Amino acid sequence: MFFEIRDLRVNYEKVEAIKGISMGLEKGMMACIIGANGAGKTSILRTISALKKATGGEIFFQGKRIDTMRTHEIVKMGISHVPEGRHVFPEMSIMDNLLMGAYLRKDKENINKELDKIFDDFPILKRRQKQYGGSLSGGEQQMLTMARALMNKPKMLLLDEPTLGLSPIMVKEVSKIVQQFNANGVSIILVEQNSRVALKISQKGYVLETGSIVLQGKSADLINDDHVKEAYLGG
Repeated sequence: MFFEIRDLRVNYEKVEAIKGISMGLEKGMMACIIGANGAGKTSILRTISALKKATGGEIFFQGKRIDTMRTHEIVKMGISHVPEGRHVFPEMSIMDNLLMGAYLRKDKENINKELDKIFDDFPILKRRQKQYGGSLSGGEQQMLTMARALMNKPKMLLLDEPTLGLSPIMVKEVSKIVQQFNANGVSIILVEQNSRVALKISQKGYVLETGSIVLQGKSADLINDDHVKEAYLGG
């Protein structure tokens, strides 16, 4: 298994936020985690990237246990995390924002090649590369945060609510970009409140309710599941 979580438990003081979940991801696949606010979706991603310490369980990436590692070690292994909230450096140029994503790379001579790829995928960032990150719209900032994560050449991408607060047009645009990342071979774990979008663009889905996985399977099957339709797709 390319990526695997075994019996993961996460506590916030005395509250158990994640209650012994297990999940896996094959190389090159995209899995989504859907659920209501407070279900624990973000806690899973934060624990994978060592921003939150697990209370119990194990996490494996390419056969190596990573839940005992620090965040920078996990990044070096090839896992990039795009947190919720479009965290750009507002007073830095778009170019400098992108270069921040490559700070752990040892192959500095290849960074310009990576920038060329990024600018091919995000032409608006190329046109505006000298402008401040804070001058971008919400959707454009989301593109910048995802592009910055790609500068590390990740093997797996953790995306937390990439379409949150975006206009319908930008939701469509960002969704296409996420699909393109996956088509290019990047494995993805997508946390998304827009359950319909998440299930349409992923291959595998997990339904998380109050810290427990209550349903899992092919996304194409989950989108037709009665409980999913009633609870998350508006009937």
